[in-house]
Amino acid sequence: MRRLLASWFGTGLLVRRLTGNDRGSGTLAAALTLPVAVGLGRWGWPVQTAAAVAVAVLSWWAVQPFLGEADADPGWVVVDEAAGTVLAVIGLPWGPALVGFLVFRLADISKRFPGVAAAERLPGAMGITADDLVAGGWGLLAGWIVFRWGG
Repeated sequence: MRRLLASWFGTGLLVRRLTGNDRGSGTLAAALTLPVAVGLGRWGWPVQTAAAVAVAVLSWWAVQPFLGEADADPGWVVVDEAAGTVLAVIGLPWGPALVGFLVFRLADISKRFPGVAAAERLPGAMGITADDLVAGGWGLLAGWIVFRWGG
């Protein structure tokens, strides 16, 4: 069960099957999560928020057995990217949600946004999940700025 959740129902394993490495697995899993996360908005932001919390808790639980040396995040473990994606689009329609998603991925990949690298240094599964949640928070902020002031 943990492997299924950690790979976000197998999406984290797709890129390796096609290319032989895990590069891009997180972005693919996040992109496949995006329509579901935005679609949950039809039931309102409380449902999206509950989903973000649920996926974050599942991430923390699911990745624990797969931590590598120095708590490294295996490339196929992508439930953390799913958690960040759901967080990044809470309450947003498609246009601003796409902005939130792109900013989330930029913050997660670059680790240059405030707090992302520090969150990643937290120990164990907490660090693997926390950096994506902080990056998702940056995405959510960007999406809401576009939504409120971008027209």
